Amino acid sequence: MNKINNQGIKTVLYPVKDVAQAKALYVKLLGVEPESDTPYYVGFKLGDQQIGLVPNGQAQGMTGTTAYYHVDDIKTSLQLILDAGGQVEQAVRDVGAGRQVASAKDADGNIIGFIQDPKNSV
Repeated sequence: MNKINNQGIKTVLYPVKDVAQAKALYVKLLGVEPESDTPYYVGFKLGDQQIGLVPNGQAQGMTGTTAYYHVDDIKTSLQLILDAGGQVEQAVRDVGAGRQVASAKDADGNIIGFIQDPKNSV
């Protein structure tokens, strides 16, 4: 039996239209300041979990919140979804420093995200 890995969901991304308003809400909700605050991403760290706000995520094709599994082999993980009747939502792409992301819709239309970090940082 193939499994994604044992790291589980560690990243949850929310598309936001008004980043200042969303950031203020999440600071209050999470009780921490962002560890990353850029025009293209605002990230909060809670233990080993990353909560991210994606400004104008809707324009990038995000239709809602996406949970990301952290995996050792992103291509194999994506193929598991495709083999089960899913389809690629976002092809594998490098988002900087060797981190790769991808997402797919399962057969029921649920979006599943994957993140693979460079081997030396896992």
